[in-house]
Amino acid sequence: MKVLVSLAAVGVLFLLGLLGAAGTVPEAIFGVLVPYLALAVFLGGLAYQVLRWAAVPVPFRIPTTCGQQKSLPWIKQAKLDNPSGALGVVGRMALEVLGFRSLLRNTKSELHEGGKRLVYATSLGLWAGALAMHWSMLVILIRHLRLALDPVPAFVMFVEATDGFLEVGVPVFFVTTILFLAALAYLLFRRLLDPQVRYISLFDDYFALLLLLGIGLSGFWLRHIAKTDVVGVKEMVVGLAHFQPVLRQAIHPLFFGHLFLVCVLLAYFPFSKLVHMPGVFLSPTRNLANNNRAVRHVNPWDYPVKTHPYVDYENEWREKMKAAGVPVDKE
Repeated sequence: MKVLVSLAAVGVLFLLGLLGAAGTVPEAIFGVLVPYLALAVFLGGLAYQVLRWAAVPVPFRIPTTCGQQKSLPWIKQAKLDNPSGALGVVGRMALEVLGFRSLLRNTKSELHEGGKRLVYATSLGLWAGALAMHWSMLVILIRHLRLALDPVPAFVMFVEATDGFLEVGVPVFFVTTILFLAALAYLLFRRLLDPQVRYISLFDDYFALLLLLGIGLSGFWLRHIAKTDVVGVKEMVVGLAHFQPVLRQAIHPLFFGHLFLVCVLLAYFPFSKLVHMPGVFLSPTRNLANNNRAVRHVNPWDYPVKTHPYVDYENEWREKMKAAGVPVDKE
């Protein structure tokens, strides 16, 4: 049911975006107003989330530790898994952000030998699928800068040329396009076919995957099958980037469905699980060094607490305690 509702939601949103091609007024709404509104919600929501997280005090050092802490000189320290200084934290964060190192510790359990032996193994498929999806998305975003910038920077042209090095098809098939769609399909089917993962999956999990899949499929269709007017699209996007909107009637209607899904993703991003992108940098389990043995950390929330010791308690209630037969220290 969660999958069907998510699929229906993405389908309705895509069909709603197609209305952007039906006349001048809807085109102005879906081609100008909606993108600006989605960008405003994205930037405002992202700033709100980051500031809210940054305002949360961290009174204790609580880094996740997966190796030997810095100790005696002859004991080897796990400098990346249990960093004791800023350099180790930078290295750990770099491996986490660029290589999703913590996902390599995601283990799966299986019963072997007729259910007599429980075996744990690293879930390499999840790690490879997540890595392929995220890196492909980054390259695709960089490639799309050629539609918003004029002239196009050299590094964007280099990334595009490298991505299409196979030189297959007209227009050329990009490697990241295939990787992006394949990785999303794998992550979706993994959620559907694994009973444990399916049990803990929510509407948000399916909606995000199907929304990204809808954006990828519609973009693929626009480039290789429908083959919309790229010059008109660039003129429209450049106009939006320079706050001088230009409406073009010759653009394929599918483009507005694709654009509307992108706008929905932007507006949805700050309030969904997708916002883990900036959140990883603000996570105290990742961005703190484990130097509790070397440095004394004082809780900033500590304040003088008025206490009521037993001596004062007995002085206050001695007579009543004696009358009730409760033993006292002083008669």
